[in-house]
Amino acid sequence: MSKRALISVSNKSNLTEFAKGLVEEGYEIISTGGTLRTLVDAGIEAKPVDDVTGFPEIMDGRVKTLHPLVHGGLLGKRSNPNHMMQMKENNISPIDMVVVNLYPFKQTLEKQGVSNEEIIENIDIGGPTMLRSAAKNFEDVAVVVDPADYNKVLEAVQAEQLDSGIRKQLAAKVFRHTANYDAMIAQYFMSETNEEFPETYTITYEKVQDLRYGENPHQQAAFYRNPINKTMSLATAKQLHGKELSYNNIQDANAALEILAEYQEPAAVAVKHMNPCGIGISETIEGAFSRAYDADPISIFGGIVACNREIDQATAEKLSEIFLEIVIAPGFSADALEILTRKKNIRLLELELANDTIPTKKLTTVNGGVLIQNSDNGNVSVDDLNVVTKRKPTEEELKNLLFAWKAVKHVKSNAILLAKNNQTIGVGAGQMNRIGAANIAIEQAGEKAQESVMASDAFFPMPDTVEAAVKAGITAIIQPGGSKRDQDSIDVCDEHGIAMVYTGMRHFKH
Repeated sequence: MSKRALISVSNKSNLTEFAKGLVEEGYEIISTGGTLRTLVDAGIEAKPVDDVTGFPEIMDGRVKTLHPLVHGGLLGKRSNPNHMMQMKENNISPIDMVVVNLYPFKQTLEKQGVSNEEIIENIDIGGPTMLRSAAKNFEDVAVVVDPADYNKVLEAVQAEQLDSGIRKQLAAKVFRHTANYDAMIAQYFMSETNEEFPETYTITYEKVQDLRYGENPHQQAAFYRNPINKTMSLATAKQLHGKELSYNNIQDANAALEILAEYQEPAAVAVKHMNPCGIGISETIEGAFSRAYDADPISIFGGIVACNREIDQATAEKLSEIFLEIVIAPGFSADALEILTRKKNIRLLELELANDTIPTKKLTTVNGGVLIQNSDNGNVSVDDLNVVTKRKPTEEELKNLLFAWKAVKHVKSNAILLAKNNQTIGVGAGQMNRIGAANIAIEQAGEKAQESVMASDAFFPMPDTVEAAVKAGITAIIQPGGSKRDQDSIDVCDEHGIAMVYTGMRHFKH
């Protein structure tokens, strides 16, 4: 008795070559709809599925393979005499191979102006059902969901080595594939119904690449992307030059992009170990980078720079003077590319920038679970600030306070950041106490601290940070407020003529 293969695919890449190979090996082909037409047009003999079921495709193709004569042929265990007897009694013939890939749900979501009706119609029902039936019975049925596996499967068939091990691997891929497919559908409906934290949270990722190693050389790692992500992502960047990205490169580059999203004017961000070591804004991208570099010309060495304007020749010349791991920008002029590609190892990433670059959810794994929270997209304007000191900040101080507040949000807690003239001048990150972070930022700023402003990601539990600011010559402070000892800090500010404003919003980052 000849073997039977049921073929019904959305992606028809390399299909006819594979089907011809199966026919040459004695397989009878059963098919449906557009796949059947493709096979017949290629001169491949194939039987319509309704010839097998004795029932026509109905409801615009919504119902065509959901039939006992199909699923009985897939699920019947050849080693089970009772199954085989029931198959014979019901005129069910075994199906030995299923070749199915699914309606293009993800591609439909990505289309401009797509209607909800079209999205719903691209939720495949029969395909996943056949795949899961065949994969469940992998001991008897080979199931192929990925055209990349056609050659491997055909070679195994030709060599009579399509054994249980290969079929089990194919089945495992099927369940990953259908889980991925269902997760995308779940995400779509979750967004449609505005359910932020449902009873189960289903998400899926697709591999971009294997990485050479993880955070350290002894750790394995890979890079995955959200298949229906609509925000700016490194997973969609075009690499123009340099070796492949590492795990730490991706972490740092993502941190740089999240900071960059805070600024609309020409801005440059330098990042080291996921903390900003320099941020600058200016009227030109060259000026912005100069400020970011001058903020900390030591720490930027070996760092990552992200800019929100095209890199021009003048900026490229400055970038080329230092060792950088990565430069990210929405574009590079021809002259800039010529200059930067002289450096063999620098990675140049071209990425379209957008205002909605920060994802709506942050996921952090813990042992045996995951924490999910809304991203910290909170920001303030001048109207949101509460002046709590006798002296109000000047207009120039207000500009720098808001600049610093946007920046300190992206510094690991406890965090203190000093700014002056649209430039960070001192960053204290990740300290166990706030005064420790302040001392680091002040020491880094040196003489530049005079007449600068200070931003704190959380309130001052005691006045020691303000006292340090007084000694450094800082003239204005922005912080959330909310400490039981707020008045102590206010009193120190008033005594020394420092302006202080409260945001009422904390920015812890762990």
